[in-house]
Amino acid sequence: MSEVRYERRGPVAIVTMNRPEYRNAQNSAMTYALDASFQRAVEDDEVKVIVLAGEGKHFSAGHDIGSPGRDADVSFERKAVLWWDHVGAEGGDQRFARESEVYLGMCRRWREIPKPTIASVQGACIAGALMLAWVCDLIVASEDAFFADPVVRMGIPGVEYFAHPWVLGPRAAKEVLFTGERFSAQQAKEWGMLNRVVPRDDLEKETLALAEKIAEMPRFGLALAKKAVNQAEDLMGLRSGMDSVFGLHHFAHAHNAELSGGDSLGGQDARSMRDANRKS
Repeated sequence: MSEVRYERRGPVAIVTMNRPEYRNAQNSAMTYALDASFQRAVEDDEVKVIVLAGEGKHFSAGHDIGSPGRDADVSFERKAVLWWDHVGAEGGDQRFARESEVYLGMCRRWREIPKPTIASVQGACIAGALMLAWVCDLIVASEDAFFADPVVRMGIPGVEYFAHPWVLGPRAAKEVLFTGERFSAQQAKEWGMLNRVVPRDDLEKETLALAEKIAEMPRFGLALAKKAVNQAEDLMGLRSGMDSVFGLHHFAHAHNAELSGGDSLGGQDARSMRDANRKS
């Protein structure tokens, strides 16, 4: 089974994460399958808008930190950053190389896709899944969607693509990080993170209707408008702020590993994070 499914519906390309048995947890194979699908959509002149979706009950549970398909020890392709392979490296060298490529680097690459992107979110959108939704230009969520970045439980100050203050605002970002608690689609809409909240049964229809409306606009105009807003965000400190927090992120990994004999996640795993999130 492919980690990602690709389909065309008129001027809209739909890219669907396809590991529903693991709540679409993102391993490296999925990362590169997503990248290939996005590239395919960009290269297709008939595609005007790209939709990112998740198969099954949940959009995504975030980074894969425990499924049988986890492939953190497999060499990556190095398409996002020109850095050496993490396999065979040790300590911070290994973590920095891998996360620079498959997490921060890939998300930045996808943020710059020259066609409008829409995340279509249902169910869980946790930690690393926020990164996938946030790199999209628009987010449409179902009423049952819920969100969280609970990685402070690991002693880590948020996921690698640290866009929190820009997409949530500083005070909401602090609340999300300090508590690790889930927040609802309605709360996310009030904070300005979402464009639309719709009934679960209408999610696909409403997302496609928005995509088709956008597709009526000229392709080059859309690309320039997207670039204009992205540049404004960067002038407001998004890129440089993200770089600074990426350093703190890796300092936290190193601190955890030093205290626990090599465990960079502070004693947490997929099960403990899930259980703590359910209690919140």
